[in-house]
Amino acid sequence: MRFKDKVVLIVGGNSGIGLASARAFAAEGAKLIITGRDRGTLAAAGEETGAERFRADIADPEALAPVVDAIGAQHGRIDVLFVNAGAGGFAPVRAITPQMWDDLHAINLKGCFFAAQKALPLMGKGGSIVFTGSIGSVLGIPGNTVYAASKAGLRAVVRILATELTGEGIRVNMVSPGPTETPIMNRDPNMDGAAMANLRKIMLQEIPMHRMGEADEIARAVLFLASEEASFITGVDLFVDGGSVELR
Repeated sequence: MRFKDKVVLIVGGNSGIGLASARAFAAEGAKLIITGRDRGTLAAAGEETGAERFRADIADPEALAPVVDAIGAQHGRIDVLFVNAGAGGFAPVRAITPQMWDDLHAINLKGCFFAAQKALPLMGKGGSIVFTGSIGSVLGIPGNTVYAASKAGLRAVVRILATELTGEGIRVNMVSPGPTETPIMNRDPNMDGAAMANLRKIMLQEIPMHRMGEADEIARAVLFLASEEASFITGVDLFVDGGSVELR
């Protein structure tokens, strides 16, 4: 019950790692609020975890403002913010378009930063922010230019936020998963089923543990960094990747 009576907001808590984390936070007593774009999965996640839920598109920098206002009116604070919402997409260098670049960065970088900025007025000493990153930010994976650039930018944001907010007693960290069994793994508008299967095969060959990660495994790392167990940890990028970065 590390989060008993703690107010926890998960941006992108309706699917994959966000949903696994929502289940875990709820099981440990959190007063849980989740956001997401898809009404159906958002409703299902809310019913399962007992979370308050709000539909919000992280690509819109103002979308989280009414959510934060509602949390402020009801709870008066946010103890833990988990910024998990994100999108993926593979494309070779010659196929990348300005629109593709802008769309992905609007979610993975710009949207994530402004989500945190919007929540900050309700956060204070003892607060914790965790972002979902990716091992792609530090690996030279072919076809991963746009996604990797967005996550590398977010990695820089985390380090600077951690530096700026340490004086306020707010810790800021990142969890960077390796290939993980989540819906986003099978949802890429630039790749058909055969291409996704081939990508999965290549990924498995590159993972020292020779398997995909599970969303629950990433969630456990998120909860650790969000908890008081990590009270002397800020600014880290924790790889949860079966050894893909450190053992290559």
